[in-house]
Amino acid sequence: MSEILTRRNTVLEALRGSRRQILRLWLQEGIDRKLTAPIVEAARKRNVPFQVTDKQRLGQLAQDSKHQGVLLEVEPYVYSDVDSMLSLAATRGEPPFLLLLDLLHGPQNIGSLLRTAEICGVHGVILQDRRAPDITPAVVQFSSGAAEHLLIAQVTNLVQTIKYLKDHNVWVVGMDLDERAQPLNQVDLNMPLGIVVGHEGSGLRRLVRESCDILLKLPMRGHVDSLNAAIAGSVLLYNAWQARGYAGAAER
Repeated sequence: MSEILTRRNTVLEALRGSRRQILRLWLQEGIDRKLTAPIVEAARKRNVPFQVTDKQRLGQLAQDSKHQGVLLEVEPYVYSDVDSMLSLAATRGEPPFLLLLDLLHGPQNIGSLLRTAEICGVHGVILQDRRAPDITPAVVQFSSGAAEHLLIAQVTNLVQTIKYLKDHNVWVVGMDLDERAQPLNQVDLNMPLGIVVGHEGSGLRRLVRESCDILLKLPMRGHVDSLNAAIAGSVLLYNAWQARGYAGAAER
């Protein structure tokens, strides 16, 4: 069954990406061509058929009035695997840099972290498939289309996957408020690395926490005793990238 992506940034990145098959582009009649020119160009490069229709019809197709005048009909998201992520790191000549999500919920949280992960150049994102959400159009939208450029794997057992990564010389670092957690500034993150971010409320599950090589916590000085999981994870991703000297950063 096909899926529907909406909003200009999301649609453009899906067309630029290579994660899935594109079926059709829909455009709202009368929309400013300057706004859709990059989208139309990207669609033409991929030989994607497109159709012009009215705003009401687009709203019916998207079931979303905030579609921004564009809609992309696509095949379901195509997942990757851990070995492909390790191979990508090797191809780039870089130590592995991975993000693992331990039952993190909420399309906005997941989408925000995927967006940061893609910007920071991670080689892949690993999700626990049991009781965890899929990469839905809502997640893709909150990632501003970043999900379309990432290798994302769903695994049955995150603890076993962590062990597999450790067997491949990847250090696994979990974010946690456990008393054993070290302050961020005391750990050098310039190493083959997997960062684990847990559930918004309960944090890392016990077995996942015990499987980590290192537990980290972010320093805080205010009255609030914790950060949103997506924000905390984004801070850690940027610190890890900084530890690598912002390798691969492009000037814009």
